[in-house]
Amino acid sequence: MNDEIKKSRLSVLSSHLTRLPPASSLMASEKEAALAAAPSDSPTIFDKIINKEIPATVVYEDDKVLAFRDIAPQAPTHILIIPKSKDGLTGLSKAEERHCEILGCLLYTAKLVAKQEGLEDGFRIVINDGPKGCQSVYHIHVHLLGGRQMNWPPG
Repeated sequence: MNDEIKKSRLSVLSSHLTRLPPASSLMASEKEAALAAAPSDSPTIFDKIINKEIPATVVYEDDKVLAFRDIAPQAPTHILIIPKSKDGLTGLSKAEERHCEILGCLLYTAKLVAKQEGLEDGFRIVINDGPKGCQSVYHIHVHLLGGRQMNWPPG
């Protein structure tokens, strides 16, 4: 069998085994969403999740934060951790001294959830900020990624 046929068959087989689009197309759609999103203090999809108007797979919740699985995971474990009260904190660049406590809670919750998810070998924390940082939802949130070897540089 020649190499061209092997490549073609491999391509067909892999297309049947892969349920997500190629990583490059996922990244492109995230970039497009981030560039299309307008920075705002208006209610977001996360507010609807907090208010139970939209379902989410919640993995952790307390009086300050909510953690749930990302609907477009970029790793075997991909969890979003958000404050229940936005308090003007649409992105990290909008943080003020009064936000120090909730920012610490978000990171500590990431540690708790990582342990709960069995990520003893390591994980990555990401906070996207602004259009060039690929932020598409203007309600600060922490991405907890794990379950695979991460690469460097990240983006």
